[in-house]
Amino acid sequence: MSNNPRNNTSGKDNNDPKMPRFNMNWLYILIITVLSIAFITGGGNSFGLAAGGATQTDATYTKFKQYVDSGYASNVVVNNSEKKLKMYVKAKHIRDVFNQTAQQTGDKPYVNVEYGSTDELEKYLTEVQKQGKILDFSYENKSSSGIFDLLINLAFPIFIIAIWIMLFRRMGGGSGGPGGVFNVGKSKARMYEKGNDLGITFKDVAGQAGAKQEVQEIVEFLKNPKKYTDLGGKIPKGALLVGPPGTGKTLLAKAVAGEAGVPFFSMSGSDFVEMFVGVGASRVRDLFRQAKEKSPCIIFIDEIDAVGRARSKNPAMGGNDERENTLNALLTEMDGFGTNSGVIILAATNRVDMLDSALLRAGRFDREIHVDLPDLTERKEIFQVHLRPIKVDETVDIDFLSRQTPGFSGADIANVCNEAALIAARRNGKSVGKQDFLDAVDRIIGGLEKKTKVMTAAEKRSIALHEAGHATVSWFCQYANPLVKVSIVPRGQALGAAWYLPEERQITTKEQMLDEMCALLGGRAAEELFTGHISTGAMNDLERATKSAFGMIAYAGMSDRLPNICYYNNQEYQFQRPYSDTTAKIIDDEVLKMINGQYERAKQLLTEHKEGHNQLAELLISREVIFAEDVERIFGPRPWVSRSQEIIKENESSTPKLEDMPEAVRLAQEEYEKNKQEDNKE
Repeated sequence: MSNNPRNNTSGKDNNDPKMPRFNMNWLYILIITVLSIAFITGGGNSFGLAAGGATQTDATYTKFKQYVDSGYASNVVVNNSEKKLKMYVKAKHIRDVFNQTAQQTGDKPYVNVEYGSTDELEKYLTEVQKQGKILDFSYENKSSSGIFDLLINLAFPIFIIAIWIMLFRRMGGGSGGPGGVFNVGKSKARMYEKGNDLGITFKDVAGQAGAKQEVQEIVEFLKNPKKYTDLGGKIPKGALLVGPPGTGKTLLAKAVAGEAGVPFFSMSGSDFVEMFVGVGASRVRDLFRQAKEKSPCIIFIDEIDAVGRARSKNPAMGGNDERENTLNALLTEMDGFGTNSGVIILAATNRVDMLDSALLRAGRFDREIHVDLPDLTERKEIFQVHLRPIKVDETVDIDFLSRQTPGFSGADIANVCNEAALIAARRNGKSVGKQDFLDAVDRIIGGLEKKTKVMTAAEKRSIALHEAGHATVSWFCQYANPLVKVSIVPRGQALGAAWYLPEERQITTKEQMLDEMCALLGGRAAEELFTGHISTGAMNDLERATKSAFGMIAYAGMSDRLPNICYYNNQEYQFQRPYSDTTAKIIDDEVLKMINGQYERAKQLLTEHKEGHNQLAELLISREVIFAEDVERIFGPRPWVSRSQEIIKENESSTPKLEDMPEAVRLAQEEYEKNKQEDNKE
């Protein structure tokens, strides 16, 4: 018996001759051919079928005269151009001429006759008409062609066949390759015979050290499975990559295949979905069949939530949901093949809360690998990867750029590098400089500058007071994010903006959230205090403040009246609130109380620092953009963030990110002193 279960799974002798597979396409072609022949030949009659649907036969000129003299002809049509005539036969003499009944020959059967002399024929026809042997004779000059008649007869069936092929090709949608709709149940997975054909390894995946460590064991198993199976170990059947968009989940899966050097099947969850019932399940079965033939290999399903959504959360009213059938087939296949068959499944999603619990259980996706947003060190590594093909000058500092991009994913950093190169090319630069990267970050965060937007002097002053209010309040709130710069140049949909560098916190306290809320409300408070009216410019600030307050009270239990209570509900299709109407009223009251309290606090801070705020607003009106050192020159340094101030001074045009690590502070201080020395030399 063979050791490979694939060689003899059905109990049949592999040496038996294999019969050719029957193709339904040949059956359809045969049916169409038979119908076309039947249509052209008149359904198998012994006489030909004319274009008008009547039976016709050929006869000699002598035979024609005999028919006329016998009184068989009703009328004659002469075609001078082809030297032919048609003798239409009277109904009572059809059997004498065609040996068929009138029902068999159809309406107006006729005899085709070739003649010689037109004058002699006309003389003969005139004579027999006078004798009453024919009713009438006429002439026609129409030239008929056998090929032309054939094309006319074939036009309608060809049109029907063309429409049929077009519709079925459209429904096939390219699925299954040649054969269109007939191969719609075939897998649409793209296969790489060797994963390293992708040219991607772990060296191309910067950061994500924890995730790479998790999948390293999968690579080791694919390279040397005997090392684990000899000890009785079972490699995980599947690993689920979970994380925000753009963090490199797909890239990590390709790197696993590249490191292992095994076949790699790649497809999206939406590729299983088709308009035909049962196609998704058929594609799942076909995918796993191909994978078993190529084992050891990797199956990668991107955006698996397209087919793996929890069945209990699906509001479909039909009794036969295609997505459920596909999910059931996927569950069966993942739990059906042997543990050590060498087929490993990788899947990626950013909506793990939507997946069915049966899909996440041990034995299917054994491991859930979190691919999170990169931290400072990982952002630096990602910058190093994406800066390889870019020609940068000596002013570019990767440490500084990594501090300038908190919360950016790997895709965002790639976009920053590409945008900086485009900006440098736009100004005809020979290389990409530091300012190009800063402009690229501003472009991505705030949007495109719109310096041509027309604003009145009153609008410009109102915007300056609003943005100066944000800067002033955040400067005097201990836990507010440190300010980078303030601008009243319109960007995107915003008329002005204030840039901050949020700290990368693992947990956030109530005091920190209240200070950030107070800073958000500083713009509206400044409008009311110094212009006497409020505007729609604070809509985004109010939205963020309201969401933050509701989250603190309803989810984080940070309310005086509802302490230590969380009403969070992750049931997407559950429309009933997890609290009563009385509690909803308390939540609304607490949200209003919290926001109004911070609003009054912001007004108080602005009143205390009225002169400084006014100077800041006037500076904004004149310069349009101010930086953190300008605010420090007006209000003085922030006493409780002295360590942050050292990093803020690192660059005179922007503020790097705060870091708690002493090494980062030391590097920032050294670079600051180095820049100062170079400036003094110049």
